[in-house]
Amino acid sequence: MGKPVVAIVGRPNVGKSQLFNRLAGKRLSIVEDTPGVTRDRLYADSDWRGRGFSIIDTGGIEPSNDNEILKFMRFQAETAIHHADVIILITDLRTGITAADEDVAAMLQRCGKPIVLAVNKCDRPGEPDPDFYEFYNLGLGEPFGISALHGYGIGELLDAAYEHFPPEEGDSEEGDRIRVALIGKPNVGKSSLLNRVLGEERVIVSDVAGTTRDSVDAELENAYGKFTFIDTAGIRKKSKVEEKIEKFSVMRSLMAVERADVCVIMIDATEGVTEQDTKVAGEAHNAGKACSSWSTSGTWLKKTVKR
Repeated sequence: MGKPVVAIVGRPNVGKSQLFNRLAGKRLSIVEDTPGVTRDRLYADSDWRGRGFSIIDTGGIEPSNDNEILKFMRFQAETAIHHADVIILITDLRTGITAADEDVAAMLQRCGKPIVLAVNKCDRPGEPDPDFYEFYNLGLGEPFGISALHGYGIGELLDAAYEHFPPEEGDSEEGDRIRVALIGKPNVGKSSLLNRVLGEERVIVSDVAGTTRDSVDAELENAYGKFTFIDTAGIRKKSKVEEKIEKFSVMRSLMAVERADVCVIMIDATEGVTEQDTKVAGEAHNAGKACSSWSTSGTWLKKTVKR
């Protein structure tokens, strides 16, 4: 099991990105008063009470809007909710409860995940504004008044989220496993390598780029130890990633890098090292992971670089 994942969701323009930046400790997400600025999910690491966790910033959810961009934002927020261990729902004290807040709250209640309700823009310390108490009507339990701008109430909010984190890994068998992520551009042989290592056709292999949509874990034990291999979707240039599902596949690949101990970077020997290969390697390097590079040509695999 990797780090706990906390998704920050809510309707547009309630301060999700501002809270995300505060928890991340740096300005990673654009903050504007214009609804819809955040369209794709953003990931970052944070920690609380000595426990590391991942946070996801999402675009605003407008359940009843048919605008194509807003529909996409809703879809990627739902994907974040699916992968989260805890969900922080952000609302806005100044506007009070809106119909969109009620719809989002109802959607979250159906997902069955732990939900922590935050009422943002409580910008004055001390007793909350009388309007604060109306947020109990969302049926999500005790609301936590916060100011993402000034940092008020963030500790209490994180304490509430912390209570829902899954148990930490101890000195268990899982903790002894080495997690190896297979990463690279689409169609460079990641799935073929995994099948060869496992000695079985565990994952589908095709010449069509994008066959692998999600990260796939496979366990292996041999004389060298216990391993969990993670086959990932190919990481293409952002300008070439258009399909919704592929956007999420790429994000899950980057999350696989985060939870891996070692990254195997796959490169197509017939193409040589491309600019995108260096960017993929950079993701692993920036995450501080041990790396090994392999080149592939047809059905042959050749180990070329080891750090």
